[in-house]
Amino acid sequence: MTLTPEAAALEALTTPVDVGGDRHVSGAAKIVLLVSLGVVFFVLLTLYAAVLGVLLPNQIQNIDASAKTKALGIVFAITSVFSTLATPIAGALSDRTRTRFGRRTPWIVIGATLGGASLMVVPHMGGLAGITLFWVIATVTLNAMQPAITTIVADRFSTAERGLASGVVGAAMTAGVSAGTIYGGLFADRLVMAYTLLGGAIIAVSLAFVLINPERRVALPPATPFRIGAFLKGFWVSPREHPDFAWAFLGRFTIYMGYQAIVTYLLYILQDHIGLTQAKANSTIAALSSVTFVALVISGLGSGLLSDRIGRRKPLVFAASVIMALAVAMPLLVPTMTGMYVYAVLIGLGYGAFMSVDLALMTEVLPKGASSAGDTGKDLGILTTAVNVPQILSPVMAAALLTMTHNDYPLLFIVAGVFVLAGSFFVLPIRSVR
Repeated sequence: MTLTPEAAALEALTTPVDVGGDRHVSGAAKIVLLVSLGVVFFVLLTLYAAVLGVLLPNQIQNIDASAKTKALGIVFAITSVFSTLATPIAGALSDRTRTRFGRRTPWIVIGATLGGASLMVVPHMGGLAGITLFWVIATVTLNAMQPAITTIVADRFSTAERGLASGVVGAAMTAGVSAGTIYGGLFADRLVMAYTLLGGAIIAVSLAFVLINPERRVALPPATPFRIGAFLKGFWVSPREHPDFAWAFLGRFTIYMGYQAIVTYLLYILQDHIGLTQAKANSTIAALSSVTFVALVISGLGSGLLSDRIGRRKPLVFAASVIMALAVAMPLLVPTMTGMYVYAVLIGLGYGAFMSVDLALMTEVLPKGASSAGDTGKDLGILTTAVNVPQILSPVMAAALLTMTHNDYPLLFIVAGVFVLAGSFFVLPIRSVR
């Protein structure tokens, strides 16, 4: 699993580097690049949100409603382990790739094709093992393409444009989350069609991306001899040497621990905490996500622009995290549909602002500089683990809490809120970013 989050590979704008002599894009080329990148991540996040938030929970509930929370946690945990490993490894391997089409293009094409095709098989599985197997294949291959597609454009935006570009990409991704939840709610009773359309869409937009934004042919030195020890050691980033990166990583990790715990079980929250039927919960998710959609697009674009204008990142990330904590608390304080709609508004405002500004903040605390351009894909993969690892631990934590307490959702809201609120304070010690 990767949602964003999340996820990852969600860093479309890393530190600008001079890979093979590329220059910052300008004019029409910049607009085309931004739009096409936004489209890919919109579709990708639509896919993840629809499958993880609605389609898989419904499919699992239809198999065994009495064990749905535990089963969902198991599926998410297993797939997230594989996808988390795939992202940094694929990024590092793409750095070493040498083909006539470039380093990144083969990973994008193959990853999207295999991922989309595997996704189309998932609804035909009638048991938990089959669902898990093909979702693992889909998430691994889709996560393998993400650092490649983001690294292609890593060096094409100037520092002055990074906040705006981050806002556009962040808005596209967060809009995809809402669109995916709406889509899932509308097609929850037509699983085969829902999965098939999503699988075909990610293949189509990824192929279009490489055709519209071809990787520039440059002369690259041969890859250094592969040594497993050095390869694995390269994934370690010392907190002592790079404290700002460590604080930013920890803050993002903690916030996603809380955020993911609620998003993962939103369908079941509407049923077991609010009291809706399965059919009503599916339609309500679509309505809630429509509200969130408007809030997060406005917040995502506005926060990126505001961050550039005032020249500060940390206060906006802190404020966004506090708003997210308030959103998580709403179903606890007001366990009705009114509370859920307030949650939808606040989570859109907070998450939209967080994603757009946090992307820009993370680009300024990366441990590698221009001299390490050859490691950009690997570094990008490491960065996304701050999103992916919580996607392993958070569903397991939530499933364990709900199982041990016989679906005590108020306790889940409290724990999630503590994580999100704590994460907001971890950005404060960062020194290199205002």
